[in-house]
Amino acid sequence: MDQQTKQALKHDQFVDTTNHGLEWASENRRSVIVTSAIVLAAILVVVGGVLLYNSRANQASVAFGAAMQAYQTPLAAPGQPVPPGVKTYASVTERAKAANDLFMGVADKYGMTPDGRVARYFGGLTYMEQGNNATAESTLKTVAGGWNGDLAALANLSLAQLYRQTGRDSQAIDLYNQLTAKPTSTVPAGLAQLQLAELYETEGKPDLAKKIYAQLKDKDAKGPAGALAAQKLNPTPAAPGGQ
Repeated sequence: MDQQTKQALKHDQFVDTTNHGLEWASENRRSVIVTSAIVLAAILVVVGGVLLYNSRANQASVAFGAAMQAYQTPLAAPGQPVPPGVKTYASVTERAKAANDLFMGVADKYGMTPDGRVARYFGGLTYMEQGNNATAESTLKTVAGGWNGDLAALANLSLAQLYRQTGRDSQAIDLYNQLTAKPTSTVPAGLAQLQLAELYETEGKPDLAKKIYAQLKDKDAKGPAGALAAQKLNPTPAAPGGQ
């Protein structure tokens, strides 16, 4: 087969392939248009969803900031001099009530955003500060059951504190042991163990507390938990004369 014939065949194959593609596109034109429209619509939905989420996340951030500002407002007893323009609350309970309304508003409206999830955690804390233990417990349990492990650990730590305050030490001990077994960046194992040792001390079980302190002292010799444990095992003697 000479070179001219090869080129002719190659050209014919190219023409056939091109014609076949054109014929397919013509026959399936409606299908191609519909598919393209679906893909474009999907892209627009995704882009629109991202823009909407970002907008709501920004709104949540602003609202959460206002709630935190209320939560950090200073306290002032009635009649106590306060600088002009400085807002204060008369009690922890009053401040907690005001902050709780704001935190739960953020949580309910922006619950799918990071700030919304954190706001629900602070809602649980401020329910505790108001003495609303039942609602505090249910709120913190909701946070503890979330997918964010760091936030869930904080919620469980607060739940343990709530259990201690309401005479449910056995439940608090269970949570401290769970937190020790699965530490997070927000609640390291040492922190959970220190809390557990403190609970044992309040229960009049110094031997159990000392056992935990001794383990922490050896395991975390250069860390903050180990240092606190060592201090608990060897408290600094009081200076003579109370100095």
